[in-house]
Amino acid sequence: MGMPKQVWVIATILSLMMAAAYLGYVAWDRAHDLADARSQLKAAIAQLDRAKSDFARLDSEWKEKLAQTDAQIEALRKDKEVSAASRKSYEDDMRAALESKDVTISQLQGKLTVSILDRVMFESGEAVLKADGEAVLLKVASVLKQHPTLKVHVIGHTDNVPMRLGARSRFPSNWELSTARALAAVRFLTEKGGVDPRQLGAVGYGEFRPIADNSTAQGRARNRRIAITVVPDEMVGSDAVPTAVSATTRISVIPSVVATNASVGVAAIVRSNLAPSAVTNVVAPSNSAPGNSAPTNSPATNSDVVPPNVPDAEPPPATPSDTETPAATAQ
Repeated sequence: MGMPKQVWVIATILSLMMAAAYLGYVAWDRAHDLADARSQLKAAIAQLDRAKSDFARLDSEWKEKLAQTDAQIEALRKDKEVSAASRKSYEDDMRAALESKDVTISQLQGKLTVSILDRVMFESGEAVLKADGEAVLLKVASVLKQHPTLKVHVIGHTDNVPMRLGARSRFPSNWELSTARALAAVRFLTEKGGVDPRQLGAVGYGEFRPIADNSTAQGRARNRRIAITVVPDEMVGSDAVPTAVSATTRISVIPSVVATNASVGVAAIVRSNLAPSAVTNVVAPSNSAPGNSAPTNSPATNSDVVPPNVPDAEPPPATPSDTETPAATAQ
């Protein structure tokens, strides 16, 4: 028996409605997915735009930094050229004014050193300038005044001959003699030569920085010398900008010796009222016995103490045959 016609019609209608509902759901789901995809696409486009903006900003910053670096490199190159020209200028001035058989000028590690034999500067065992020494220092002062940015260490050196008994009350050892000679030269350069005290420092190395063999008279003559060394600003020993000083200068020696261990040596510190850079170190050899150092009698402030390793532009030791020099005089 067949189904009534109405039932078939209702079943067909229901099937069509279910199919329409399914199709509607599928369409809605796809529309929803499409909306999500569009939203994600918009977010991705926005993120890409931000990335482009960040990249443009970083690119601009890097270009700016690169330009600054190029400018700094160019400035350093120009400074180097100016420095080289200035160095050649004062070296030429020094050579033209000073070079002679008793005055040698050398360039070592970028530092110009003028070495003056002690027989030109001082009598044997003394620290009072001779007329010939004053004449040489006046020429040095003339060059230094033309180059006011130069920083100079005046360094006293001796041979290894002990002090005479009669002079030991003033100079117990070659340290004191070399220091006193360096200070005498500094005082003359400032007081009589008119050099700005802030350009100068005084250093005494005694017998411990020889450039020749002390076993021969010729070698000892080469070792007894005053060295005037141009040093870079960073090696001067003070970051502070010195204040102006009066034309009348005063130098006083601290009556104390600061002892360090045997590997460092002994440093005798000398205070100078010339300027922060005008200080004197007297450095002992590394094998100095700790018991030889004197006790410290007075406290020292930070400005009183200077490291014992003041730079020296002296050339390395040479044999007596390296250079012809006049016969030696007794220290």
